[in-house]
Amino acid sequence: MKSSRSVAEKLIAIDPEFNDAYLAIGIENYVLGLRSAPTRWVLRLSGAETDRNKGIADLKITAEKGRYLAPYAQILLTIAAFRDHDVAAARSLLSELVREFPQNQLYRTELARLQG
Repeated sequence: MKSSRSVAEKLIAIDPEFNDAYLAIGIENYVLGLRSAPTRWVLRLSGAETDRNKGIADLKITAEKGRYLAPYAQILLTIAAFRDHDVAAARSLLSELVREFPQNQLYRTELARLQG
């Protein structure tokens, strides 16, 4: 994760509008931000970023403005919404994925579970 964040940061430094690069930073922050406080402290000592809220914010940038990785960021945000028991946000994200990818039965099935 550390090397992917480094590459993403270099990309953003070159072109701040390359919104797909925020995905790598967002994943690192979100996933490592879920760890216990002592673990996050050790990870920060090694140079990792562990801010869960910053991770969500970076994933939202990719989901809203990304060119190639927006659907993947939307899936990750849906998972985060499920973990936070935010059914309304998960439903909204899945509805958007169903509209964008009507042929994908998995999105439709998961959305039906939420509505049922």
